[in-house]
Amino acid sequence: MNLLAYFLVFIGLFAFIVSAIGLLRMPDIYTRMHVGTKTTTIGIILVTIGASIIEPSWAFKLILLAVFILLTNPLSSSVIARASHKNGNTLKIDELKDTQK
Repeated sequence: MNLLAYFLVFIGLFAFIVSAIGLLRMPDIYTRMHVGTKTTTIGIILVTIGASIIEPSWAFKLILLAVFILLTNPLSSSVIARASHKNGNTLKIDELKDTQK
């Protein structure tokens, strides 16, 4: 069982590394936002599952942490996208152009 837990932690850390590389390599704010929120969410979920298998007494706190991350990361990504769009960073296809006030 510990082997599975360490494997999950390793895959979660790999997701964090991919996220860091993606933040450096992506060309614009929207793709960086996607990489910065989606892969870190997957990474933290995998790490918390692995850590709760390794140390079952921490499981409740780790589940709360995972739920908090699952609730706040999508919200932060949409707020970043809105702020970026209001600052004038647009893509070639701008679906929000008519909704500006």
